[in-house]
This record gives sequence, C-alpha cells and structure tokens, in this order.
Amino acid sequence: MEPLLIAGRLDDLRASLTSTRAAQWRRLAEQCDWYRGQTPPPEHPTASITYFGPAAANLALAHRLTGQRGYLDEAWRWIATAISYPHWGKAKMPDHDLDAGWLLHGLSLAYSWLRDDLAPDRAAALRDKLELQGQRLYDFAIETEGSWWSSSFWQNHNWICYAGLATAGYALDRPEWTARARDNFAQVLDLMPADGSDSEGVVYWRYGVPWLAIYLDLLQRTEGVDWWRRGEFMANTFTWRLHQCAPGFEENVDHGDCHDRRSGHSVALYYRLAAAYRDGRAQWLANRVAERHFWREAYASGVKPGVMPEAFYELLWYDPTVEPVDPAGEPTAAYFPDLGQVTARTSWADDAVFVSFKAAPGGGHTAWETAERFRRERGWETLSAGHHHPDAGGFVLTAHGAFLAVDCGYSNAKRAAEHNLVLVDGQGWAGEGRYHVYKDLPFTAQPRLRDVVIRDGWVRAVAESAAMFDPALGVRRVERTFVVTPRGRLVLRDRLAADEPREWTFLLHSDWPAEPADGRWAVRSGSGMAWLTSLTPGLRVEQTDTAIEANPTGSTPSLKITKTLRTLRISTPRVEEAALLTALEPTRSLAPEPARATAIGDGVDFGDEQVRFTDEATILRAGERETRL
Repeated sequence: MEPLLIAGRLDDLRASLTSTRAAQWRRLAEQCDWYRGQTPPPEHPTASITYFGPAAANLALAHRLTGQRGYLDEAWRWIATAISYPHWGKAKMPDHDLDAGWLLHGLSLAYSWLRDDLAPDRAAALRDKLELQGQRLYDFAIETEGSWWSSSFWQNHNWICYAGLATAGYALDRPEWTARARDNFAQVLDLMPADGSDSEGVVYWRYGVPWLAIYLDLLQRTEGVDWWRRGEFMANTFTWRLHQCAPGFEENVDHGDCHDRRSGHSVALYYRLAAAYRDGRAQWLANRVAERHFWREAYASGVKPGVMPEAFYELLWYDPTVEPVDPAGEPTAAYFPDLGQVTARTSWADDAVFVSFKAAPGGGHTAWETAERFRRERGWETLSAGHHHPDAGGFVLTAHGAFLAVDCGYSNAKRAAEHNLVLVDGQGWAGEGRYHVYKDLPFTAQPRLRDVVIRDGWVRAVAESAAMFDPALGVRRVERTFVVTPRGRLVLRDRLAADEPREWTFLLHSDWPAEPADGRWAVRSGSGMAWLTSLTPGLRVEQTDTAIEANPTGSTPSLKITKTLRTLRISTPRVEEAALLTALEPTRSLAPEPARATAIGDGVDFGDEQVRFTDEATILRAGERETRL
C-alpha cells in the first residue's frame, strides 16, 4: 500500500527541503531534536498522552524524507512506549476519546511511513496495537450513536476521534472504519455553519478545525474525493478566524472556552486553507505567526499538545505557489449570522480599536435548530455546546494594544455574571452554573442578534436575550442596542422590562480595577484605556471582583485555570422598566484624550460624533453627515 499523504510526491518534497520548504524542514528537524531530549513516561501518566501521536508522525516523516537512521530509532522509542500502554487515555474515557483519536492518527501515519523500514516484529507489534485501539474506538462509535461525540457533529471530539479512526482504517485497510468516518464527515460538512464561525471559540477552532482539514486531506489523497467545497464552512472559516484577531494579530478575542488569549494560531492549518482556497490572507497570517509570534504561542499557550508538534503538517501542507496577501485591505467590520457575532475595528493597524459583540442560541443557529430536529425525529442528542458561554449581548473591547472590556475565558460553572451583560435581581440565566448551560433548555430559549447594519464606518446591532432568564423573574425585555462609531467609540442602550419591579445591573469586566474620575470611570490596562460614562441618572456603582476557575481537560484532572475579573456593577433601583445608556471612549493610557460623552435626550454626543435613538431608528452623525439606520 502506498504511504499515506506522501504517495507520488516524495521526490518533490525531498527536493524542496533545500529550497521552497527549507524553513518548514528546519522546523521539523528542530522539533525532532526536541523529542530526542525528552523521556516518554514508561507508565501511562494520569495526564493526557495526545502528544505521542504527533511525536511519532514528526519523527517518521523526518526519516522518510532523509533516510537518517537516527530518526527511525527515535520514532521507535516513542512508538514502543505508546504501544506498551494497555489503554490510550487514563483519567477520562480510556480508549474512547481524544487520546485514542490523536494516537491512532499519528501512529497510523508512522506505520504507513515506516513499516518497510521497521524490523518485522516491530512492525507487527505496532499494527496489532493499532488494530486493537481502532476496533475499540470503532465499536464505541457504533454503540453510542446518537449520543456524545459519535453524533456530536459540531464538536472537536467528533472530528478528532473520527479522523483518527479514518487514518487507521486507511493504514490498515479496514474499509468499515473509513466508511464510518466518511459518513460522519459528510454530515459534519453538510451541517457546519455556512459563515465559517465556531461556537466553541477561537481556541477550540485552532484545536479542532485542523482535524477537518486532516480528514479532507486524507480523503482526497487516498480516495481521490475532493470535499473541500462540500458545504461552505471550510471555505469561509479563515475569514471568521481573521476577524477574531485582536489588533497586532498575536492575540484573539476570547469568546467561549478560551484557555487564554494567545492559544489561537495554527500555522499548519493556515497553510492548508491557503492551499485549498488559494487564499493569500491565510498564507500571510501563517508567515506572520511563523516569523513573529510562533514562540510566544508555543510557550504561552495553554492548549496541548500545542503548535510545536504540528511541524510535520506545516511541511506537508505548505504550498509555496500561494502569494501572501496582507489583510490591510480587508473590510474592518464583519457579521457572522450563525453565531450572531459582529466584529469591528477602526483599522488593521496594531494600535486600532477592536470590538466584538454576539448573541445566538447554544452552538449557533444551525446547530440549535438541527439538534432539535435530530432530537424530534431520531431521539438523538447531538448538541454538545459545553464550550459556548451564556454570553448573548456581551462584548469585548481592545484598544491601543490592551484588552479593556474583557471576557472570562475558560469557565466550568458558566454564568452570565462572568460576561459584560445585565443581571436581573443579581441573577443570570436559567440553567447556568454548570458546564453545558444550554443542555435541556427548551427550544424557545433562543437569544438572537437582529437589525445588524454596517455602513460608512458605523456598526449597529441589537441583541435580545429575555428568553434566557428564569420565567419566575417575569422578564419581558432584555434588549441591548450596540453602536460602534467610526472613531471606535461604543454606545450601549439597554432597554429592560419585567412584570414587577426588579434591580437591573450592568456589568463591565476588566483585567485591572476601574478608577473613578470626575463622575466617570477610567478603565486602564497597560498602553490602553477607556472612559466609561453612565448617562442614566440615579444608578448605584460598586467595584467588585469576579473569580473564575476551570479545568480545561478531563484527561488532566490536576490542571486548573484561575483568574479574577475586576467588575463594575452599575445598578438601578427596583423598577419594572429601565433604560440604561452607557458610553465607552477608548484612548491611550499615557496620553489620554479627555472624555467627551454627554447625554442628548435618548442619545450620546461626543462633539464630533452623535448617536441618537428613536423608536423607529438609530440616527448617527459624524461632522455634518447624518445617517439613519
């Protein structure tokens, strides 16, 4: 059987190691040197062992490309340890989850690339282990169809486990495994959101979406089937990812379960998307990360195995014929309707103002609606939206190189109070305080984003989230209109109503405590700051802390992420209806411009820009020009 992924291209790959792929070869060689200095644990650790998969693949590819004996011996050292473990995975779902998927993929590639060079007994031992683990994963997928990852089409566990099973199926000639994986990915690609968005957030995008690319690459190179344009998700997902970049491209907006703001890049995936769609923007970002941000990503990221073990895919997926295109000409605002997300920035410069605002049902509209259909027609539970937070109506703001209005990142007991939202009598959403806040909610529990307009540098959107509160609170309206001006100022109008008097509390989270200043609040962080002005009289303001704790992987129980958000709580007296008007004006922290926001009826005047609200429209003015949205 021909070697997977490299059949018919070995000579070209070898020739390119000293020319067009010299940088990628250097990365691969350095990664293999790193493995040489490590000691794989002889006994299965409690922590995840996913890293064994790419270790075997990196070393095996280096040997296949160069013929150097040392790479073969080192590959066997890692392979021998992995196949000595009686199970793959220890703390969570041994043999049936991520560890098994990662190792099946990496060790199956290694088997395909090395079997003719391994001693017969070693090749047989590796094959036997792959047969055993592949059968275990396949049987589990069959037995659990309609529940957990076997049918969780919008979730990274599904993609990783089925891609691992497919790789083993191709390497071992097990057509029942590859057919099962193919049927699964056909549904995945047909059901993923057309706008390219990922409700699991940027970090899980970089962790999970590479496996969709892995499968599509395998399918095309083994069966000659091109599914790169099946559905619209894969063709559009880089655009979504690009608009999640904070200014400077090093950090990312951290909606959803994000371990941190740096774990967002995959050079290998950018290269593959660039090659598949001739997308010069993806090539540009891959090169920028590789040249300027790679080592910060590698060592500051909380996602494991991380970006370093992707070296072999960086080499295989790099297409030197794709010309990089600087995204400076990209629109500065974008709308992703499935996730209900709007992003806007004043420019693509490193010191720009950037905001993201979102509101959608659990998993996004497509997943929420399709999961209900599967539940009704088949009795299946397909929606695993545990990484999607209770954040409809929330926003993130960065400016001048600093995060100012921030999200909570990874959270296990998810709560609306961890986001820049409004609470009702101090309460957040119904069903919150658990990992999967959307599980078992009624189908009608759907927040939404409406009336999105992007025009002449202005951005306006309206989020509705009243359906997410406990019915006992009698909430009739939680409606937030969000406006971004061409100069990067934010105006928020919250219109709130309940059946009886309630206390309504506006939340603003930041990394550092906000400071009172002349009736306003200064939100400072390093090089950036924002003036927050509450333009509604009679409100009570207090500064508190919000503690966040999470374990981002069940396979490593000891791993914990903790952080403290500094929180402004701006509360009304108990009233049935309230309208809160708030302005945020970003500026530099070391030479700040003075705050300008003043109230003008139901609106805000910044002097050179105005935002006014009527029952029929939002009226915007910059200089002498007036726009009616």
